[in-house]
Amino acid sequence: MGSSPAPFSDIGKKAKDLLTKDYNFDQKFSLSVIGSTGLGLTATGLKRDQIFIGDINTLYKSGNTTVDVKIDTYSNVITKVTVSDVLPSTKAAFSFKIPDNKSGKLDVHYLHPHAAIDSSIGLNPNPLLELSATIGTKELSLGGEVGFDTASASFTKYNAGISLNKPDFTAAVLLTDKGQALKASYIHYVGSTNGTTIAAELIHRFSSYQNNFTFGSSHAVDRLTVVKTRFSDDGKVATLFQREWRPKSLVTFSAEYDSKAINAAPKLGLALALKP
Repeated sequence: MGSSPAPFSDIGKKAKDLLTKDYNFDQKFSLSVIGSTGLGLTATGLKRDQIFIGDINTLYKSGNTTVDVKIDTYSNVITKVTVSDVLPSTKAAFSFKIPDNKSGKLDVHYLHPHAAIDSSIGLNPNPLLELSATIGTKELSLGGEVGFDTASASFTKYNAGISLNKPDFTAAVLLTDKGQALKASYIHYVGSTNGTTIAAELIHRFSSYQNNFTFGSSHAVDRLTVVKTRFSDDGKVATLFQREWRPKSLVTFSAEYDSKAINAAPKLGLALALKP
């Protein structure tokens, strides 16, 4: 539904993605293969310091059903089965992890022309319950989320937010950390001709009166190359260079310098994503 509000988890996500997505200061490699029968396979490896971790992910789509199975380095098997249109405008997902017999979870997503509702319940004797909802339109939405742990009979989270979406900008304000922090974000699309986007995020913590901000930009040098920069109040400066060297295959170089740690070497990262 094109006019429906986005889920609560999407409030402020566009600015957050520009400031954090694809930044990687390790060595990462991924290979994705998608077959004509609806079966996809993705292998990912990550080297962090002297530790190597990886996983293999298989995705199978048939009609309204999607089955996602991931096996990681520690022999965990994470499975998620998603069924669309179980009811009109409703999607349900069942997930679990082996060998954790208490990891079962059921998620239900409902989309209405003027509302989006997401709910989650743990499938165990003392489940964690989560509910989020937004109301409004695609341009202006207001929402909140709450989490409740039945084992301790306590709230794990309660947040609220509002988002304004226009063709050339998106602004969002979130009350997070159980009302202890206020987060404001803004992303502006300078123009389609030069492909430049800027974003900023400000966080104010009421308990300590502390303010933190991050500012960043993204510029499309051409249709295959993107350069991003990021600055934050803690003195860290980061940059990213991403090139689509073949269709759907990306190579990404990232670097970060901490001006407050002058004796530390800059962090460097390389990510290679292949899709034959």
